[in-house]
Amino acid sequence: MMKVLRKFLLIFVFLLCIVTPFFATASYAITFQALTNEPNIRITEWEMIWEENPSGISNHSEFLEKKGAWMPFTYGDPLPTKPANITSAWLRFKLPEFYFSRPALMISSLTAKDVMIFIDNELVYKSDRNYPYNRNEILLSLSSYESNKMVYVFLHTDADWLGLKKQILVGENQTLSKDFLKHDMLDVVLGAALLFVSLAMFLIIIFLRKPYLAGWSSLCVVILSIGLMILSYSPYLHTIYGEYGFYIYYLFDLASSLLMPAIYFFFEKIFGRGPFGLILLFRRLQVIILFITVILLLASFISVEIKTMYTMVTIVSFGGSIIIGNLLLVGLLINYCFQGNKEAIVLTTGFGIFSAVGVSEVIWYFIKGMSYDLFFWKWGILSFIAALVVILARRILENYEQVVKYSKQLEVFNNDLQRSEKMEIISQLAASVAHEVRNPLQVTRGFLQLLREKTTNDKEQSFMVLAIDELDRASEIITDFLTFAKPQLEQTTLLNISEELQQIEGILVPLATMQGGVINVELANDLFVRGNSSKFKQALINIIKNSIEALDKEGVILIRAYMDNSNNVVICIKDNGEGMNEADLARLGEPYYSKKSKGTGLGLMVTFRIIEVMQGKLEFFSKKGLGTEAIIHIPSAEK
Repeated sequence: MMKVLRKFLLIFVFLLCIVTPFFATASYAITFQALTNEPNIRITEWEMIWEENPSGISNHSEFLEKKGAWMPFTYGDPLPTKPANITSAWLRFKLPEFYFSRPALMISSLTAKDVMIFIDNELVYKSDRNYPYNRNEILLSLSSYESNKMVYVFLHTDADWLGLKKQILVGENQTLSKDFLKHDMLDVVLGAALLFVSLAMFLIIIFLRKPYLAGWSSLCVVILSIGLMILSYSPYLHTIYGEYGFYIYYLFDLASSLLMPAIYFFFEKIFGRGPFGLILLFRRLQVIILFITVILLLASFISVEIKTMYTMVTIVSFGGSIIIGNLLLVGLLINYCFQGNKEAIVLTTGFGIFSAVGVSEVIWYFIKGMSYDLFFWKWGILSFIAALVVILARRILENYEQVVKYSKQLEVFNNDLQRSEKMEIISQLAASVAHEVRNPLQVTRGFLQLLREKTTNDKEQSFMVLAIDELDRASEIITDFLTFAKPQLEQTTLLNISEELQQIEGILVPLATMQGGVINVELANDLFVRGNSSKFKQALINIIKNSIEALDKEGVILIRAYMDNSNNVVICIKDNGEGMNEADLARLGEPYYSKKSKGTGLGLMVTFRIIEVMQGKLEFFSKKGLGTEAIIHIPSAEK
């Protein structure tokens, strides 16, 4: 009971660890939505011009005015196509007139690696990254005299896209700060929640048995990788912890490189090597790519050429792994689903939800001219993770049930082995002692009968009768011993169960009547078994006599015989006597165990042995105060 309770508590704590962070995420979002109702001034129009000479940057606005035609943009327009060999651009807009007590400026979804902001010819913001991350969320404090001023933003990147996607906000610093935190905080909370779940799962490993470690560990790595990818891709960390941006950026690469090997390792543990060993081969390929990626990453810090090679390898390997890996997974899952694999159905459902959300967002992304920020895929991937967790939990439960089943079978085998060992001991004892003891007993009994016939003293005669009865009882015990010494049923014939039980009923009805009980018999016709009639009667009489002796007033013994679905003859002997507890029930058939004052326990041992030799099976079911039922299964024989 304590073991079950402890496992239940572990499962409860694990589920609590999983569920709590996501409730926290939802409540966090609701809280921010409630706190961001202050009115803000929205700037929905700006201008942009390409910079041909980024090394000659000027911070003088009059210089910028002479740089040719500025391209007008409005919120909702797609990003412009960057000309060849151009890596920089200028963006400008005019601040509105404002009267906030603590004014601030928030620029969201600004695509560039390096950013500089000038207000009134003064540099007020600079972000110069030494890694190729192109997402920016900027919050700047303003002063009241900067109202109606022009803002110039310098942008630089080696990527294909450069510009601003979202409208610009001017408002109270406190209100915009809350908006600023809210904008990407959900990504942070979701990523942190997945990290928390993966770490909690890693801790649970110490409670798991060895067969579960590989699958559980790979699932932990999958969740950890996804959490790190979501967390490290969020602009929030790059903005707040810019000094660690280099490590955060490359953490995404490592996490993305770990993802596919972990997923395929998990698949291998659940579904095996796959058709033609495809799962194993692709998993090994992913491990090789992982090692190559890590080596190139370390070498890229030394050489610019290797850094370029690393960028190309990571783009090709990650994109190829996702596309080819997902196609392979889909094909394998469809194959397993057609085979009726329930785990494949669960995983296909989770993966299908994630794919539907992801594909829908990608389509919408292109419809919006690639100015839409992908968001819901992060939540859709939770369905995929949930499917993985369900499969692993289901596999653990199945293994646990299998272990319990094997434990019960082992216990039964141990009990049978102990019983067999006891029977063997008694058989050897009977073979060596029975004949040597029986002859002296018979001689002694004969002399006692002679002495009884010659004596005329009533007291001496009663002593002689008592002595002869005890010798007869000892002879019966020796006969029981001989049953074990020679368990084979000699002279076996075809026995009609109905006839055998009717004869036994005639013998035992008077004994049941003296005990205050009745015997009811319900017999099916044409039930035949092969055995020795006297031994078979001896076995049934032993059982029925025990039932009679357990009866109280108005006791009833029901004897039924019928054929079951396995072509076995079933004989049920059920009484409503005093019954037995589990401890007594477990010891039935043991030598020298009996609840009778003069019992030896050998009667039931003989019964078990006779049924066993007939290739049958004897079971007892009992509850204290309710009665006992003995059920005999014996293979049927044809007439």
